[in-house]
Amino acid sequence: MRPLRRCLFVASMAVLLHAGCTASERVSAADDERRYTTWSSYLGTPDSAQYSALTQIDKSNVHQLELAWTYPAGEATFTRFGPLVVDRTMYVLTGSRSIVALDAVTGKEIWTRRNEGRVGDRGISYWESADRSDRRLFYINEGMLTAIDARSGNVILSFGRNGQVDLRGGLTRDTTNMPPLQTGNPGRVFENLIIVSLPSQGGLKYRSNPGDVRAYDTRTGELKWTFHSVPAPGEVGADTWPASALPDGSGVHNWSESTLDERRGIIYIPFGTARFDFYGGNRHGDNLFGNSLVALDARTGKRLWHFQAIHHDVWDYDLPAAPKLLTIRKDGRDIDVVAQPTKHGFVFVFDRVSGAPVWPIEERPVPQTDAPGEQTSKTQPFPTAPPPFARQSFTERDINPYLPEDEQRALREQLRQSRNEGLFTPPSLRGSIMMPGWNGGGNWGSSAVNPGKGTMFIVSKEIPTYVKLIHPREATGAASDGPGRPSNVGEDFVAFHAPYQWMLSESTGLPAIAPPWSTLTAYDLNKGTILWQVPNGEVAGVPSRTGTPTGSQAPRGAPVATAGGLLFVATSSDRKLRAYDQDNGKVLWQYALPAASEGVPAIYEVDGRQYVAIPVGGAGFMPVKMPGQAPPGPNQYMVFTLPNRK
Repeated sequence: MRPLRRCLFVASMAVLLHAGCTASERVSAADDERRYTTWSSYLGTPDSAQYSALTQIDKSNVHQLELAWTYPAGEATFTRFGPLVVDRTMYVLTGSRSIVALDAVTGKEIWTRRNEGRVGDRGISYWESADRSDRRLFYINEGMLTAIDARSGNVILSFGRNGQVDLRGGLTRDTTNMPPLQTGNPGRVFENLIIVSLPSQGGLKYRSNPGDVRAYDTRTGELKWTFHSVPAPGEVGADTWPASALPDGSGVHNWSESTLDERRGIIYIPFGTARFDFYGGNRHGDNLFGNSLVALDARTGKRLWHFQAIHHDVWDYDLPAAPKLLTIRKDGRDIDVVAQPTKHGFVFVFDRVSGAPVWPIEERPVPQTDAPGEQTSKTQPFPTAPPPFARQSFTERDINPYLPEDEQRALREQLRQSRNEGLFTPPSLRGSIMMPGWNGGGNWGSSAVNPGKGTMFIVSKEIPTYVKLIHPREATGAASDGPGRPSNVGEDFVAFHAPYQWMLSESTGLPAIAPPWSTLTAYDLNKGTILWQVPNGEVAGVPSRTGTPTGSQAPRGAPVATAGGLLFVATSSDRKLRAYDQDNGKVLWQYALPAASEGVPAIYEVDGRQYVAIPVGGAGFMPVKMPGQAPPGPNQYMVFTLPNRK
């Protein structure tokens, strides 16, 4: 057994203290429901539930939803910024890189804050003092953590240096030529801290910065604590890297989103892949805390426990989706759990405090590398429950029957000539088939929960990918620069290159695999079972062998569950906003959007009326040309509500 391989949790004094106060900190169900009636945090609430306790819009009347107002968002392509709503003010991002405050009832503009350079395009964070006299918005602008007044849009000059903190500050590495550390992850606010994760630049590079997690004082910008995602020498996990790699170990970043248990003061961080994404000859070992869910004390940054979902990742199977907090009923008792969806189609479920798996997790043998200089892990973790939500293999019988026959023949030959041994087939010089692939399974914003019922809903994407390692001397054109060389290796090290490649039809753009290409899966985590699974969306003009929809080809699906029994999900390729029935997955209402939407809907209430807001714009992350589909309409925020019967 390798060091820390089975160290799923650490029973430190901090954990014991947290566990000891669980009962006394538990709040009533009514208090929990009140917590979910606002949308003042990214994904709705700090626990990333993507859940609303509002019930005005329900299964009986959702078909009456109508457009209340829209707000134009400029020319730049955007589809994914999640609006925040505080009291009756909505905060959005426009294509001109402006943060804008709107009246949440009418859409009327209150103020605009123009920014130069890139702005985190998925969300922002809101903080207020105990007496609400000080209210601030935090976001990342050209690698600078920026604070502005939530009521005026003016910069908070007392924060950092003239309202900003450079995220490169404090790194132990040379930052002379390091670009701004820009990220779309808005971070999390806890008490008087804004907790952010440093992005790591470029998945196709060997050298970058590590993705440390940091907490800054919300008033002053002072750095309060740092957690090293690549351990420093002597820290826990350092022995899972070569000693020579620690000074330059990179990647392992929380580029996506994180989750807070506010009552316990625990923040859960899902980390990404160590660099480079598809070859690790420079980083033999398991590479903690890569591909790990790490529970940290939100006040100090101290590690409480961790679980590594992928050892020595060479598939780019980072953990992009926020872990979800909910309470389940198992073996006659309530358990507060954290559930982590993954790109490779699994959901890992743990006791929220101790990190103990709710169902056994088995280390099983997996295919081994044949790439020169590489050493892959002999085993990988497999949860015994719940079952996977995505397909994890691609064989000849799975080839898309709607492709031209010559392309089907070519695919059969490619499958025969490539390494294709199911889940965890490693990259190779021959070329390797990966399913659900580095862009598949669950991604950011892709899951929601009904926290009191113990149910979880996941939108997944299923497009096989192909990875072929290329020797630097064989690279041509844009690939000739390759991923560079790590500094911790000898002259005999081969810096293999491997581009990102989807397996798509050249003539139609459709996936090589048969539909469905996106599904919506409902789990009962009380039992560890799937309640139902349905295709999510469709590709117009493509029939289905079963008569059911094909599933949208490339959504970064973002469901939101409600106490009214609904799931709101927007898709990109077919440009639809749908309301599903939580009990069975039936579509109860849908609305044709003028363009794609890949952001997380926001659900809020003002003056007794409930609203649903979504960002709309562009053709989506992975555009699909659908028969008869018009070019995308203007970028905008669209807000829906029930008719005003008054």
